[in-house]
Amino acid sequence: MYIVLLRLSANGAEAADHMEAHREWIRQGMEDGVFLLAGSIEPGRGGALLATGTTAEDLRARVAKDPFVINDVVTAEVLEISPGLTDPRLDFLKD
Repeated sequence: MYIVLLRLSANGAEAADHMEAHREWIRQGMEDGVFLLAGSIEPGRGGALLATGTTAEDLRARVAKDPFVINDVVTAEVLEISPGLTDPRLDFLKD
C-alpha cells in the first residue's frame, strides 16, 4: 500500500491551468484499480492519494506522468506502507 503526497511547489499558482488533465490522470488511476482515494491536503497545501495493487517502481512511473508533476505544480513523495494491523473493513490492504 502506498500514500502519495502531492505538495504544492513554486508553480502551485498554475494548478488551475492543469486541473482538468490532473483530474483525468486521477480518474485513469481509479479506473485502473491503483488509486483507492484522492483528496486534498488541507488547508490548500496539495493533495494525497492512497494506492495499492502496483509496485513502487510502477507507481513512481505513473506519478511522473501526472500533469501537475510534469508542470512542477506539485512535488511528489511516494510512501510505502506495509499494513500489519487493520480494521477488518481494510483487510484487503494487507495483501
